[in-house]
Amino acid sequence: MERQDAKKRVEELRAIVEEYGYHYYVLDQPLVSDAEYDQFFHELLKIETEFPDLRTEDSPTVRVGGEPLPHFKKVEHRIPMLSLGNAFSADDLSDFDRRVRQLVGDSVRYTCELKIDGLAISLQYEEGRFVRGATRGDGTIGEDITENLKTIAAIPLKLKEAVTIEVRGEAYMPKPSFEKLNEAKEKSGDEKFANPRNAAAGSLRQLDPKLASKRNLSMFTYAIGSIEGKEIQSHSEGLDYLQELGFRVNRESKRCETIEEVIHYTEEWVEKRADLPYEIDGIVIKVDQLALQEKLGFTAKSPRWATAFKFPAEEVVTKLEDIELSVGRTGVVTPTALLSPVTVAGTTVKRASLHNEDLIREKDLKLGDFVVIKKAGDIIPEVVNVLAERRDGTEQDFSMPTHCPDCGSELVRLEGEVALRCINPQCPAQIKEGLIHYVSRNAMNIDGLGERIIVQLFEHELVRDVADLYKLERDTLLELERMGEKSVDNLLKAIDKSKENSLERLLFGLGIRFVGAKAAKTLAIEFETIDQLVQATEEELEAVNEIGEKMAASIRRYFQKPEVLELLEELRKLGVNLAYKGPKRQSVDSEQSDSPFAGKTVVLTGKLEQLTREEAKEKIEALGGKITGSVSKKTDLVIAGEAAGSKKKKAEQLQIEIWDEEQMLKHLQ
Repeated sequence: MERQDAKKRVEELRAIVEEYGYHYYVLDQPLVSDAEYDQFFHELLKIETEFPDLRTEDSPTVRVGGEPLPHFKKVEHRIPMLSLGNAFSADDLSDFDRRVRQLVGDSVRYTCELKIDGLAISLQYEEGRFVRGATRGDGTIGEDITENLKTIAAIPLKLKEAVTIEVRGEAYMPKPSFEKLNEAKEKSGDEKFANPRNAAAGSLRQLDPKLASKRNLSMFTYAIGSIEGKEIQSHSEGLDYLQELGFRVNRESKRCETIEEVIHYTEEWVEKRADLPYEIDGIVIKVDQLALQEKLGFTAKSPRWATAFKFPAEEVVTKLEDIELSVGRTGVVTPTALLSPVTVAGTTVKRASLHNEDLIREKDLKLGDFVVIKKAGDIIPEVVNVLAERRDGTEQDFSMPTHCPDCGSELVRLEGEVALRCINPQCPAQIKEGLIHYVSRNAMNIDGLGERIIVQLFEHELVRDVADLYKLERDTLLELERMGEKSVDNLLKAIDKSKENSLERLLFGLGIRFVGAKAAKTLAIEFETIDQLVQATEEELEAVNEIGEKMAASIRRYFQKPEVLELLEELRKLGVNLAYKGPKRQSVDSEQSDSPFAGKTVVLTGKLEQLTREEAKEKIEALGGKITGSVSKKTDLVIAGEAAGSKKKKAEQLQIEIWDEEQMLKHLQ
């Protein structure tokens, strides 16, 4: 075949394969038989193999998978992929509706969607062409799995419009594909996947795209993350537009005018979920109007305009064999039920948390009891109740110990707490858990330094505090079991790299009581260096937005301990960064000092007409103001746009100064 003829035929075949593929994989409406589709596809593949220069990045043949990857690159999401809050009952949904209406009024409506049980992904398109796909990861940073996602036929490589857009979706494994995969694994003697979600996640994290292509995954798109050059007014309108672009959108979504309609929809799918060809683990409910979504905003972890209704958990009966005790990094002793293995919601369960001694007494648990267990939210196993009628007299009472099961120190119950706690700072269990927390993903994020290696290092007396991690030597590590040269070199590189982390990661990693990841970031931005934070008084700490009295007291107690100050000095000598490296707060210069925003804490609420919320935020911060999301005694000024709700009311109650948009604009000029 001449190249000119080949080029013409390739263009014809691509159009045919794309059209047939779109109807088959996206619309579930096949136009031709599988054999006929395969014939066109393989003809295209053959010509592109013969004329490699004719193959393009968006050709349907890229779905067969490319060369294996050495590793997955990290990708930072332009807009964070936050998790959703949960609702477990009709009452929870009504409470969600009440909170929404209190903030934005009664004009709200909802879109309900099936919550696909798979792997959340982000897809980036530039001028209509697929350029990158990533996992959700921790919501801020995911992994680049573009080559694996290209193998999913339901993901368009080229859109029907040349639009630049980022979309969110759920990659999943259909039930028939899951059954076929596990049959193959059973025949080959390999361990089977516990459920389709794990199978999908495992398939997309294969470094060999050819292997991923054989797993027959699919995807539903459920949201627009960002888009250029087009205004979308509602979530349901966005779903329609995604379908127009060529994405696969779940047809079972429904727009509801009232929360009663939403509740009816959830009840309907509790019954119908088993009939679907894919797994779902709940219903996602979103405020439909995007303007109202913007007003409602976000908490630290999730949007206020959406929630996930989780189906009632499957309950099963098993036997309580024993109760195991563990000591956490804060000294809390937690009992865990050891169970006869039983399958719940697709996975084998052998353990369930019992939380504390009061819960054991409340449920009247005895060793040897038959108990009912379920997975809360289909994830965390918990003991529901005891089947006392099945007791035969062989059961034994259980008593919590009076001394720490790890170090032998006397346990105490602090005032106002239900937990028993070991307060020995040298308790080995607490030290190990503290080290595990320090290296974790949201703290210092030291790749390759997981729980197994931390325990191994501790047992060989190579680490006793976090500073010891930075003193580890190559030759010593090579003597340890299952530690080869490559893994040791990678581990030491990762430890060394963690020295460069910004202050907020260190603060979270130190495990200061009540200081989570968000508070650590707030403190790092506010005080900028560890030295300034150490010197801060309780009053100065409390003056920081979102740092309360209890947290401030805990921070002061922590930094007054001599051993903590010694540790910080040691970390400094070892080269660990002790300063904030992120974007700084705008300092008030001479030009800003004349501004009424300078040094003020400002809250924006309601709809602005002449500026977007983001534009107003940037302008105010440029003039020395600090924008926060909630009204408190520390707020200096509230700017109330149209339909300002509870924040304005709270500002009035606290007698905080309130401006309208015109007043704000006058001072921005």
